[in-house]
Formats: sequence, structure tokens, C-alpha cells
Amino acid sequence: MTKGEATQVKVHYKGTDEDFIIFVDDFETYKKWKSDKSIPLAHFISAFKIFVTHKQGAQGQMDGASKATLENEFGVSNEDEVIKKILEGGSIQESEFPERQGPKNDAQQGSIVTGQVSR
Repeated sequence: MTKGEATQVKVHYKGTDEDFIIFVDDFETYKKWKSDKSIPLAHFISAFKIFVTHKQGAQGQMDGASKATLENEFGVSNEDEVIKKILEGGSIQESEFPERQGPKNDAQQGSIVTGQVSR
């Protein structure tokens, strides 16, 4: 993978009052987990953090979901249980970020002080 090139995978769950987001690190393991629940969530979940976008879809500003919000939507405030429900019922959103272009490090062009040059 070149500098700046990355792929971001998240699972978007459209609730009745809020939209929820979970970030996934390993998409292939996530796909395996959908048919084999014995795979630990830690093998493919980025962080055990649930985000809400305040009804702005998968692209809105993300804030951490409160326990009250989770309780209202899912009937439980246990984050592990809610993460499983989001992963099972949500839709996959995948974004790719291209390689960065341009100079890699402008600072290595020479020293500002007259007479000093990086070697």
C-alpha cells in the first residue's frame, strides 16, 4: 500500500431515531463472522465504539452513542450486544482513499541557516 492509500469499511444501521455506525478493520473476517459467530469481534472490529450521525446517514458528523440512545433504539445498553445487532442488520459502506500526490517532504530541501546543508 502506498503512502496515503487506504480503504475504510463501516457498517451503517438506520434506526428509527438515529443512524448508527461501526468501523470494521478486516472486511474478509467480518464476512466470515456473518456465517460463523464463533469468530471473536476483536478480530475485525476497529474499536468497540458506536457512533451516531443524528439522522444524517452514513456520511454525517459522528458522535459517540450514549447508553440512553442505545437503550431507546435496541432495548439494551450493553455495547457488545448492540454492536452485534448493528453488524447483523446494517449495510456495508466502503470508501477508498487514493494515494497522495506531490512532494513527500519539503523540509529536506536544505537548511534555512546560510551555509548549512543537510547531508
